[in-house]
This record gives sequence, structure tokens and C-alpha cells, in this order.
Amino acid sequence: MNDPITSRVLRSPLDKKTKAERQAARSARKADRQVRREDRKEFREAKKAERKSNKPPAPSKKKSLGYYNEAKPTGTGAAAGGGMSQKGVNKYKRDNPGSKLQTAVTTPPSKLDPDSKAAKRRKSFCARSKSWSSERGKAARRRWNC
Repeated sequence: MNDPITSRVLRSPLDKKTKAERQAARSARKADRQVRREDRKEFREAKKAERKSNKPPAPSKKKSLGYYNEAKPTGTGAAAGGGMSQKGVNKYKRDNPGSKLQTAVTTPPSKLDPDSKAAKRRKSFCARSKSWSSERGKAARRRWNC
């Protein structure tokens, strides 16, 4: 039976549940929530495992793919470990189609037009690599005339 003023369902005193019934209903709802939570967790873990299994293997982070030379404390150029040679860049481009990799700008700064793309690449690289202190980093900076 509804109250037309408050639009609430009116209950008779006979409709009241005992304390034990209310506690049982509450614990049933709590158990149901727990089951749903565990189901969601299992579903998320299964999805995560599925995504991992579908991913291709990540490319190796090692520099041993044949693109680089061993870094040496003396000398200049790619042979000293200062980056890739043109041959290495070509191999990388074959292995990674669509790559825009370029070799170092080895032209001395005095012979570069300051507004040229090469001069800007060189300036950008030198600024980026200022803190490089490893043998390979030093060799690369020597090669780029930084």
C-alpha cells in the first residue's frame, strides 16, 4: 500500500524482519560482493595474460645487432664507437622499414652554413649529449665535433 503524499511504501508491523534475518541478508550481500570482486580480479588477470601472450617479443636493447662498432677511448668516427657508419645505418633501415635514421654530421662546424639542416642537427645533438661521459658518448661527441 502506497502513501499518496510521500510516495513511500507503507509497511505493516507484521512486515518487519527480525534482527537475525537482517544480519543474514547483510552477510549474503557481502558474500555476493566478495564473489563479484574476485570474478572481476580473475577476469582482469586473464585479460592481462592474454595481452602479454599476443604481444610480439620486444626488440633487444643490446647494441650487439651489428649496427655499432666497439667503443674505443681514442680515434674518431664510427670506427671509434662514435655511432653508426653508413653501412650500419643501411642495415638498420633494412631491418626497420620506415626508419628515418641518419648518420652523424661529421662536417666541421666552420664549413657548415649556420642555417642549414645539418648545422641544426649537429647543434641539437651536441646540446642533448652534453652530459654523456661514457667511452661511447665521448666518441660520439668527438665524431659530431661537439
